[in-house]
Amino acid sequence: QVQLVESGGGLVQPGESLRLSCAASGSIFRINAMGWYRQAPGKQRELVATITSGGSTNYADSQKGRFTISRDNAKNTVYLQMNSLKPEDTAVYYCNAGLTVVTTGGNYRYLETWGQGTLVTVSS
Repeated sequence: QVQLVESGGGLVQPGESLRLSCAASGSIFRINAMGWYRQAPGKQRELVATITSGGSTNYADSQKGRFTISRDNAKNTVYLQMNSLKPEDTAVYYCNAGLTVVTTGGNYRYLETWGQGTLVTVSS
């Protein structure tokens, strides 16, 4: 069983910063791409940023220059540094990962999984 656990959400004022963390645990052989997505009230889930195992990053246009995704492979953790936050950044932020896991039979299989989400509220 594999789990992604997010942390770091909260209430901040416009212009402030937050850092989200997402730690993966379980029978993990390798973590491939990891990413952050968000879902605002009444809207569809959308991409925020992704990062490959080699460190290549991709950002949604609205986050370029304000958000930075990074990962610590030794800790199986991905981070999202969010600066200059705006009210429109208010959403539940979800961590996503593509992993190669070890099954109980000792085999390997690919799995994509999501965290439970962490709420970010930007309001004065």
